Amino acid sequence: MDIDLKTIRELLAVVSNTDITELTIESGDQRITVKKSSAAGGASQPSVIEALVPAAAAHRATATAAAPEVKAEPAKESAPPAGDNGASNGYVPITSPMVGTFYRAASPTAAPFVNIGDRVNVGQTVCIIEAMKLMNDMPSEVAGKIVKVLVDNGTTVEYGQSLFIVDPKG
Repeated sequence: MDIDLKTIRELLAVVSNTDITELTIESGDQRITVKKSSAAGGASQPSVIEALVPAAAAHRATATAAAPEVKAEPAKESAPPAGDNGASNGYVPITSPMVGTFYRAASPTAAPFVNIGDRVNVGQTVCIIEAMKLMNDMPSEVAGKIVKVLVDNGTTVEYGQSLFIVDPKG
């Protein structure tokens, strides 16, 4: 990957046209990070916040591009209990290991892998996350009862975002 103006423009376009808020691409000793931040007037603007190239040409690059207006969504009722993913209740979140699109079932007509009240075991598939046209089965890392589903089907999720809340005592 060469970090050039064309690459930067393509990354800015990807971030502008998706729900992605931050994107980092690394290849060898090159790295570029594009982060979407809120600007005055409610519009989001992606910017290259860091671009590192080989030591011989090391520098930082900054660029901005106009992005379509992004409206803030009201908080969902499916927020984690106690505002801390349920940690104070002894609940454990199942989090996304990657950025991608969250699917509760293997196909649009299939039943969800898990529902609220279902008991899950370690290694059991609880959802699918699509990333770069690849469908990735998401196994549970904890055994227990599903207390909450925090993400709507077909929604873009971020790395580390809580997807489910599990009661390990359930």
